[in-house]
Amino acid sequence: MTPLRYTRMAMLLHWLVALLIGVNIVLGYIPDSVPDSWSRPVIDLHKSVGITVIGLVILRLLWRAANPPPPMPATYRPVERRAAHWAHYALYAVAILLPLSGWLHDSAWKDAAGHPLTLFGVIPWFRFGFITNMDPASKEAFHSFMFSVHVAFGYALYALLALHVLGALKHQFYDREPELQRMLPGR
Repeated sequence: MTPLRYTRMAMLLHWLVALLIGVNIVLGYIPDSVPDSWSRPVIDLHKSVGITVIGLVILRLLWRAANPPPPMPATYRPVERRAAHWAHYALYAVAILLPLSGWLHDSAWKDAAGHPLTLFGVIPWFRFGFITNMDPASKEAFHSFMFSVHVAFGYALYALLALHVLGALKHQFYDREPELQRMLPGR
């Protein structure tokens, strides 16, 4: 019999990524509203969480490939099934591309050489050498471009998260399908 719920690992990864994305959204807005002495630690934490999200989303995709999700309820129309699949693919893509664009942006930061990238202040991490080795003018242009890309992916993430949450709530409360129970621990 095919299970009607996601595996515990899928649930754990889903909610952990959701939590970290939520934290990073907040962290992304804080630097402009705190004293300069707090800004750098907040930005560093934002980078650490973003890089962690990349790893967790890749792990989630690998888990999903080895442990397919439960089938959608039979009451879902074909258009709803396709929309749900495409929305999930887009969410996974943006959940990787958004922090990756931030990482590329950071690699082009003019002060990167004097401020090593460390995850959570503990784990030394790399910047992309092909970017850090650019000439200063190219690096500055790339830095500016990647900031715009990062912001655009941020807005795409907001739209996809809204679609994801509203879709789940629609199925749970309007269609009366146990959608939330598929991704929540318990019986």
